[in-house]
Amino acid sequence: MASIKDVAAEAGVSVATVSRVLNDHPSVSADARTRVLAAVETLGYRPNAVARSLRTDQTHTLGLVISDVMNPYFTELARSVEEEARALGYSVIIGNADERPDLQDHHVRTLLDRRIDGLLVSPTDGGSPLMLEAARAGTPMVFVDRWIPGVDVPVVRADGQAAVRDLVAHLHGLGHRRLAIIAGPAATTTGRERVEAFREALAAYGLELPDAYIGQGDFQAESGRLVTEGFLDLAEPPEVVFAADNLMALGALDAVRARGLRVPDDLALAAFDDIRWFVHTDPPVTAIAQPTGELGRAAVRALVDRIEGRPGQSVTLPARLVVRRSCGEYPTPVQRSTT
Repeated sequence: MASIKDVAAEAGVSVATVSRVLNDHPSVSADARTRVLAAVETLGYRPNAVARSLRTDQTHTLGLVISDVMNPYFTELARSVEEEARALGYSVIIGNADERPDLQDHHVRTLLDRRIDGLLVSPTDGGSPLMLEAARAGTPMVFVDRWIPGVDVPVVRADGQAAVRDLVAHLHGLGHRRLAIIAGPAATTTGRERVEAFREALAAYGLELPDAYIGQGDFQAESGRLVTEGFLDLAEPPEVVFAADNLMALGALDAVRARGLRVPDDLALAAFDDIRWFVHTDPPVTAIAQPTGELGRAAVRALVDRIEGRPGQSVTLPARLVVRRSCGEYPTPVQRSTT
């Protein structure tokens, strides 16, 4: 990989001149600028994204990399981030990782190249060397919703364990005993945590979570559909499917309807991540709601604290169970708060 010294040698100028060209400094002659840019093109040189992010001049711009812009949860999160950032005098550039680690790192690298003042990320997995490099280099950064263990930056997230316990208690009270889960990717903290919270909540009632009742999804609707089809094909299908995010829940609903079955008569359904659509489905879906707007606002405040030299604090907010009618409940909806 070409270095800045290689570019300087190719262009016949000093390293300082190359740096000034790359930083759009006005003191460089047109001839030197032309030669440097030609050398950059010839050698395929790319400035180090992390190093460039450490400039002292602020742009009052924040970067936000979300896992999936098609997921209503992340859409709402992005909206609250943008609103809070604007109120604090910052603009936001958004990158959609589409649940792909390579695309996530592409957006992170591009945003750092754009000289953003700070970075908000909902990681797609826990193995990004770029994220660790950026954190160690001092880039102001905050993880939101998900995080990467071992990367020492503030984390703003919801704690869904109490809400999952409330959900299992609710399902047990309705008489359900065979409960299955459509899990998110094991590479994500939320994917792992929701399965373990569900398993622990079941154990409190003497119920097991057999391997056959754990379906591996990817936080996308299609995976929810495929996993649910597998559950329905079992010799003893589950009575309830708990989807670990809203899109997988919609996929599960599609799978049930495609077989001419009904929720909750043939299979009950619950979801993590409540969305506005769930009140319009038939039946309305029982779900765990995260305080999405407050998470976005808290993440921006933590990031701005870091940018302005104050210690950004991690924030954990409670999720809550919203009871509707997809698990065989009474027609009148009830809400249970986990406070």
